[in-house]
Amino acid sequence: MVQVTTDIPVVPPAERGYWSGVLSRLRRDPVAMVCLAILSALVLSAAFAPWLGLADPYRGSMIARLAAPGTPGHLLGTDEQGRDMLARLIYGGRLTLFIGLMPVVLAFFIGGTLGIIAGYVGGITNTIIMRVVDVFFAFPSVLLAIAISGALGAGVLNSLVSLTIVFIPPVTRVAEAVTSGVRSLDYIDAARASGANALTVIRVHVIGNVLSPIFVYATSLTSVCMILAAGLSFLGIGVRPPEPEWGLMLNTLRSAIYVNPWLAALPGVMIFATSLCLNLLSDGLRSAMNVRD
Repeated sequence: MVQVTTDIPVVPPAERGYWSGVLSRLRRDPVAMVCLAILSALVLSAAFAPWLGLADPYRGSMIARLAAPGTPGHLLGTDEQGRDMLARLIYGGRLTLFIGLMPVVLAFFIGGTLGIIAGYVGGITNTIIMRVVDVFFAFPSVLLAIAISGALGAGVLNSLVSLTIVFIPPVTRVAEAVTSGVRSLDYIDAARASGANALTVIRVHVIGNVLSPIFVYATSLTSVCMILAAGLSFLGIGVRPPEPEWGLMLNTLRSAIYVNPWLAALPGVMIFATSLCLNLLSDGLRSAMNVRD
């Protein structure tokens, strides 16, 4: 007698991809989600500032200078030249966030590429790249940024160049260390034995396994980069006036600290809050990308 079974085979659901798992774990982190919402609001308000109906951030009035927060027509008061502080802060987020994020992005690509090449190729190539990187580590990052910006001169482009140079060495070192650990694994040896050239092995097998730790480390540098960018503007070797930028606003409002300290504190509060959110979001992203959690 033939036994007929009516059981329907259960097909296991497809395994979620790595990045979908990262997003799922990140959504379960309330602190990271709050920080992401705050940063998103800052970015969107800065990007769409011309359409928010704000006052002209460049037009001042000597009659209305240093108005206290809550003054009619000026929710957050006015600066030392009578310019609206709310408009200056929102427009200032454009340059501050751009100069704070773009050097890290450039350092991620440039330093990551150099580190992967040094870690995979090894030998004299590794020695040359890493010894050049070690030269930059001989100087504190703050002093190195000040020295390069001072040599190049003030300006947005020069600030981008100086900060990118500062952050390439640490990213390169992390990328080299991670790649050196992956290079000796069995599947890399198998790819080489199959006849794949070095470029193919790096593109197909290495990058996918080293990209996550390099990316997580790069995100942890964003808050430091933003503070350094604001510091350069505060010292007068970053963004030039009358452009609105939080570090430059701190510098120009120093004289108002005894007259209206709240006005002088506003750019500092924005820098502190943004850097704190970037740090907390980076910590949440690091935890979400740790698949062992």
